[in-house]
Amino acid sequence: METLSYYEILEITQSATKTEIKKAYRKMAKKYHPDANPDDAEAEHKFKLCNEAYQVLSDDQQRSIYDRYGKEGLQGTAGRSSGFSGFDDLGSMFEEMFGGGGSRRSQRNGDKYALDLATQMEISFHEAVFGCNKEINFRYKKACRSCKGTGAKNGKLTSCHQCGGKGQIYMRQGFMTFSQTCPACHGEGSSAAEQCPDCHGQGFEEINETATINVPAGVDSDNRLRVSSKGNISKSGTRGDLYVTFYVQPDEHFIRRDNDVYLEVPVFFTQAILGESISIPSLTGELTLQLDVGTKDKQTFRFRGEGIADVHGHGKGDLVAQITLTYPKKLNDAQVELLSKLQESFGLDEAKPHEGIFESTFDRVKSWFK
Repeated sequence: METLSYYEILEITQSATKTEIKKAYRKMAKKYHPDANPDDAEAEHKFKLCNEAYQVLSDDQQRSIYDRYGKEGLQGTAGRSSGFSGFDDLGSMFEEMFGGGGSRRSQRNGDKYALDLATQMEISFHEAVFGCNKEINFRYKKACRSCKGTGAKNGKLTSCHQCGGKGQIYMRQGFMTFSQTCPACHGEGSSAAEQCPDCHGQGFEEINETATINVPAGVDSDNRLRVSSKGNISKSGTRGDLYVTFYVQPDEHFIRRDNDVYLEVPVFFTQAILGESISIPSLTGELTLQLDVGTKDKQTFRFRGEGIADVHGHGKGDLVAQITLTYPKKLNDAQVELLSKLQESFGLDEAKPHEGIFESTFDRVKSWFK
């Protein structure tokens, strides 16, 4: 990644707008952020490169110099930005991306963990469509009572030897200076002289909890529900939120696309030819499907408002019935005779349309070999 240009690092083109640059940076920074990749040196390095690329490309003056002269042209320009807000801007961006600032609050309060908590829940197709009350089991963190969340025996701390009590360590890469949370003290500026025997220096205990949550009708896979005050608990007693991400099991017959539901309806070829009326299942019961005379394979019929209720309350989707024509697997002599008579009754043009269409083509192909 080091040999890539700033545009390649953020996976954008050189013509990208400021909005596209910011969007790309958010995506890449979230992917490689240390909070999401603990103890991953490679991800941490890529995160720094993303920061470096964003700081240059988001500033019109530095971007212009970079586009014309590359990194070499930027030497000595650090600190002369024309208005870029630096890490304050990046910080506010991360507050938004990682749980509304819970992680940053935790660092300011000296907690060793973020307050917001995430978990997953698997639900059935029926539960997703109609909503339900569902019990969920999870584990949350709470500050250790013995050490008051410090991780130190009797709460006794000493100044961190690695950062000198600042909580941050600094490093220079090219013309950029980066700061990061001290890995030894996790940004606290102090460390334990001796580990707390009860929590083994973690500063917290983990507790099992069971809660009943209201799953709203219309929820879909990857939708996330916030459950207030069910997250981790800080040293001060503040409790974060629990975020539940759903996975919806597929149904045997219904296929969901957004709020629409698709149903494959097998129809015998004679039913399609005659345009019969058939009964099909829906999410709420039974519907009558009137086939067109001569209904075609893969033809669809739409039933308005028979789909899934929008989880945000914006109406309902549709039920789309797609026809799959079926044919007999074998015929007896009587059936063959009946079908032959039926075919003859339509006349040559209708019963064998290919003969009229391809007659001239046959003659043309034959001429190729004369």
